[in-house]
Amino acid sequence: MQTTDLTAFVDGIVHEPTQAEGPGVDLTVTEIYEITTPGRVDFGGGELESADSEPHPSAKRSPGDDYEWWTLDAGRYLIEYNETLSPPEDVFLVVQTRDELLTRGAFHPTRHTQKLGRVPLSVGGAGLTLKENARVSTIYRAERP
Repeated sequence: MQTTDLTAFVDGIVHEPTQAEGPGVDLTVTEIYEITTPGRVDFGGGELESADSEPHPSAKRSPGDDYEWWTLDAGRYLIEYNETLSPPEDVFLVVQTRDELLTRGAFHPTRHTQKLGRVPLSVGGAGLTLKENARVSTIYRAERP
């Protein structure tokens, strides 16, 4: 499947020429959340409880900037994308961390999915500074065995 075909499954693309320039389609971050109270998971599902979260603060580096930055210490966060997915029922997509994050000590789990929700982001070492709308993930079509 060609990249241009993948864009048909992605809504809310910020800048298609940039996001679709490689073999997949890049996804951009719109919000970073911190988990503020723990969730709960049990065996049977009758006691499931969602974790509470709140937006992580962001700020402009200079007063004239159009976009804000998040300063993330080492730890776990949730990222929310600008984009949403809408593939046909028989198409699954793989969401992977972009190399630009990996080489800076941050990553999220690889997912095979048809929908995007908030995704856990692990930031290591000295932390990470992340700009609003930064490309953080790439989607590819999942290969069938």
